[in-house]
Amino acid sequence: QVQLVESGGGSVQAGGSLRLSCPASGRTFSTYTMGWFRQAPGKERGFVAAISWNDGSTYYSDSVKGRFTISRDNAKNTVYLQMNSLKPEDTAVYYCAASHISGSRLYIEGLYAYWGQGTQVTVSS
Repeated sequence: QVQLVESGGGSVQAGGSLRLSCPASGRTFSTYTMGWFRQAPGKERGFVAAISWNDGSTYYSDSVKGRFTISRDNAKNTVYLQMNSLKPEDTAVYYCAASHISGSRLYIEGLYAYWGQGTQVTVSS
């Protein structure tokens, strides 16, 4: 069992930056692939970024590639999402999630077993 609690959301103007954090409970954090997803108002939740547990490979959606960076600190049981050059279309509730998967399917929401409660990010123009 893994418990996830996101933090770091807030309101920022376009072009600004935020860093989301997601500490995880449990002693096996290093064995979980960690992902970030987001859900904008009126839209389905979608993949943002993921970092694999086994080799640290990172994956990004095309909409955030080059602007967002996912990282993890296994000593602190925490995954981060650094968000730069934010745009109004990045406004959403951001969720972190944990999975034992590896490979190229890290963008698939259904493969993540554990989810946080979400943190709101609002980007104004």
